[in-house]
Amino acid sequence: QVQLVESGGGLVQAGGSLRLSCAASGRTFGSYFMGWFRQAPGQEREFVARIRWSGSSADYADSVKGRFTISRDNAKSSVFLQMNSLQPEDTAVYYCASEGTSGTYEYWGQGTQVTVSS
Repeated sequence: QVQLVESGGGLVQAGGSLRLSCAASGRTFGSYFMGWFRQAPGQEREFVARIRWSGSSADYADSVKGRFTISRDNAKSSVFLQMNSLQPEDTAVYYCASEGTSGTYEYWGQGTQVTVSS
């Protein structure tokens, strides 16, 4: 059974930084994408960034380009999201997700809260 466990959320002032971690277990991840998504109160969940377990391909939402960096540590089966220059509009619950054989994100973590104060 696939398990994804996020950590690293918290409260930070605008302009600050946080690093989210996602520990994955329960399968071999091959070349699947791992993604970060976020959902703010009253809004739909949105894509933030993604990276493959193999290769160096990474993609970002326009709203976070240049501020957020996604990375991975295959040896630890972990994916990270370094978030710099945080703004109040980045406040949301952040979710880690793993792509499955269907080509969609089939597995999700429980989420970690990120709150950015102005």
